Amino acid sequence: MNLHEYQGKSILKDFGVGIQRGIVAETVQQAVHAAKELQIQTGTGWWVVKSQIHAGGRGKGKISGSDQNGVALAKSLEDVARIAENILGKILITKQTGPHGKMVNKVLIAEDVYYPGASETKEFYLSVLLDRSSGRNIIMYSTEGGMDIESVAEKTPNLIFKEEIDPSVGIQGFQTRKIAFNLGLSGNAFKEMTKFVMALYEAYDTIDASMFEINPLLKTSDDKIIAVDAKVNLDDNGLFRHKDFEAMRDKTEEDPTELEAGEYNLNYVKLDGNVGCMVNGAGLAMATMDIIKLAGGEPANFLDVGGTANAARVEQAFRIILKDPNVKAILVNIFGGIVRCDRVANGIVDAYQNIGNIKVPIIIRLQGTNAKEAKRIIDESGLKVYSAIQLQEAADLVNQLIKMN
Repeated sequence: MNLHEYQGKSILKDFGVGIQRGIVAETVQQAVHAAKELQIQTGTGWWVVKSQIHAGGRGKGKISGSDQNGVALAKSLEDVARIAENILGKILITKQTGPHGKMVNKVLIAEDVYYPGASETKEFYLSVLLDRSSGRNIIMYSTEGGMDIESVAEKTPNLIFKEEIDPSVGIQGFQTRKIAFNLGLSGNAFKEMTKFVMALYEAYDTIDASMFEINPLLKTSDDKIIAVDAKVNLDDNGLFRHKDFEAMRDKTEEDPTELEAGEYNLNYVKLDGNVGCMVNGAGLAMATMDIIKLAGGEPANFLDVGGTANAARVEQAFRIILKDPNVKAILVNIFGGIVRCDRVANGIVDAYQNIGNIKVPIIIRLQGTNAKEAKRIIDESGLKVYSAIQLQEAADLVNQLIKMN
């Protein structure tokens, strides 16, 4: 589950992580009031107005139809009102949103932390995530923080450092010192960075996060270490332990089709291909998508109906797949272990008849418990569907039918 910047920062603050202070607003009036409140807290009259969407690159992103960036500096209350009005209720387009962009429903009015001082300000990059190849958490960091971190990783990978954490002992002091040293820090900034990294990792580990990304991580001119931005992803499998975090879910930022699938306990992820997939079991789903690609096709989705698929769930799965206008064919690949193939076959027949006017070809492969009975049900249904025995045969048939249509 993704969180907004202001939500992620709120969690980090609870663990003692230094953050850029800010107040979220949903209207222009709230934005101006937030700026006034921050001015009282900080004593400064400059603010940063930051659009809140689940996508990176907001600083370089543009509001559709204007030159307004998704993140902008305001030097007066009038600036705050003008920028908030230009952003709220508008579509923000960034590299990560794609050309359709995302609606901005909230802005974060944040303090300006790039204030002058005795020494220079410096931006870093730091993230915590799971390295699936080793099964350990890693801290990834770089001296080159900011909006161009992707190009840094691509062109100068030697500037990206990694620190692996042994889960049996957790993060150690010598590791936080190593990170601060590699970032070129000294004096008070060095000490503040070690505290920051230790607190950040504790937050990551405690809340069952799947990723923390702090970019930029700022050393201020007076040697404070502050998270200016925070991208926080939570592991959905751990949300039952964190009901307060689950309440932070912003469904307006999520794909409505995926949300609908979740209501029916269907595991659905939309992809960019043209072959709809209905499968039971994540492993079989991955194998099905692989075989489709090897046969020259492209999967349009990942959809796992689960091990107890009934007629209602199968029908809903069809409806969800057919909502994607890119789908040119549907491959149903069910292995009957816990679920009986004949039950799935009856569900397919009922779904086909209830939905009606299905214009894309459907290829069905049912193997396992009661597979023969299932084939008989499908064959005697009179429906315009195609059956296959082998998985490769099913994938080849899908691609043949797509080319014919």
